[in-house]
Amino acid sequence: MERQTAADFDEELLILFDAYVHGDIDRRGFLERASKFAVGGMTAVMLLEALNPKFAEAQVVPKDDARLVTEFVSYPSPQGYATTRGYLVRAKASTGRLPGILVVHENRGLNPHIEDIARRLSLEGYLVFAPDALAPLGGYPGDEDKARATFATLEQPKTREDMIAAFRFLKAHPGCTGKVGAVGFCYGGGITHMLATRLPDLSAAVPFYGNNPPPETAATIKAPLLVHLAEKDERINAAWPAYEAALKAANVSYTAHVYAGAQHGFNNDTTPRFDAASATLAWSRTLEFFARHLRG
Repeated sequence: MERQTAADFDEELLILFDAYVHGDIDRRGFLERASKFAVGGMTAVMLLEALNPKFAEAQVVPKDDARLVTEFVSYPSPQGYATTRGYLVRAKASTGRLPGILVVHENRGLNPHIEDIARRLSLEGYLVFAPDALAPLGGYPGDEDKARATFATLEQPKTREDMIAAFRFLKAHPGCTGKVGAVGFCYGGGITHMLATRLPDLSAAVPFYGNNPPPETAATIKAPLLVHLAEKDERINAAWPAYEAALKAANVSYTAHVYAGAQHGFNNDTTPRFDAASATLAWSRTLEFFARHLRG
């Protein structure tokens, strides 16, 4: 059966799903409001199932890929949740120290999709670390609804410190050159923006459709930014003009791309919001950006 894409769903339904994913409405609210789109033998529950992630179908690099060394490691976060953990990946064929990339997940913790993203990046010649914000609460639970509910109970100031500590862990790792970039998606895009304001030694930052920090913090940014935005993403895009003005005023080195026709989450190839053309272009730009700033 051919995988469904965003074009197979009404745009209003996709916006409704985005609200559900980000906790603005609960499951019951989504199902009630999605019922008007349930036609031709479909039910609202079936629509939700069609929109939810399909991790196995979309996997690019298997978790047992023989080319990789993978491990879950604990790291200290004295200003955050004390001790937490993440997923460390490198290619077996790599020799010497490698540039590092921190991969920051969406608002469901370190799920199989983000682990796959980490593996994909490692095969490009990087030491990759993907922290799990949910680790202090037991880790990603294997269910997206449970993950969202647990995520909402995190103390975000502590979680932000956990992400800063993850950067420090990766930068100091004996297998890392000390040059570290960050990439994040949705919630992780917002964290990547935040890291750029907090870490003067961050070498590159690539936020995908993430919330911006307060505009006044833009003046602290030292890292070059590559910002990916979806055209059909009112929730995120509304705050971008003010933040972009602050970046310009602070002479921050940044490039922003808005992907025509794309929905929020367009890079996530486990859901129908995935836009292959936009994702392919954004990913190629991301790899070129990291190569220039982490290897140069």
